[in-house]
Amino acid sequence: MSVINNLNQIKKSINSLSSNANVIVVSKNYSLNHIQPLIDSGHIDFGENRVQEAVEKWSSILTKKTNLKLHLVGKLQTNKVKDALKIFSFIHSLDRQKLAISLKKEQDRIGKNIKYFIQINFDKQSHKSGIDIIEADDFIDYCRNELKLNVIGLMCLPPIKFNPELYFKSLANIAKNKSLGQLSMGMSGDYQIAVRLGATYVRIGSAIFGKTV
Repeated sequence: MSVINNLNQIKKSINSLSSNANVIVVSKNYSLNHIQPLIDSGHIDFGENRVQEAVEKWSSILTKKTNLKLHLVGKLQTNKVKDALKIFSFIHSLDRQKLAISLKKEQDRIGKNIKYFIQINFDKQSHKSGIDIIEADDFIDYCRNELKLNVIGLMCLPPIKFNPELYFKSLANIAKNKSLGQLSMGMSGDYQIAVRLGATYVRIGSAIFGKTV
């Protein structure tokens, strides 16, 4: 099937760059009918942007396919934390203190160890998700040292219409300085650049499924 061929071509491209980057298949807006061939082929990492859609789509299958890893790659509202932690194993959009505290309380309550990426905002626009780069060091230390969250790396969404290379390099430098080994960066249009600059997770949707549902 074409989605499997598309994913295999992307993995081949990544391997040619001598990288061990994991491909997160971003399956937002797609039903399980579209996704099932990829699950059946053995792929395990899938990403969703919205908690409610993910709960409705994945809750049943996750009870049967316990090896699947579901990644929340979109913004997380604090009132969705309980639902999010029921099904996600990775949160890529940790970006503020109030959310960090809510996540800590809920994961401790249910006894689940979630893996977190802190999202960095490089474009200084208040409506954009992510912790401001100026506040990044302190926020990373707070999440790791005060809350004891399992922060494994950093994530970013480069500003649109700008060369992403500068932002990927900056994210990699911050991660290195904070001894964080994982980088969630790169999507369908720029994943090769991201991989070349050290991405360990790339988030790819349209290059696998196409532009429309």
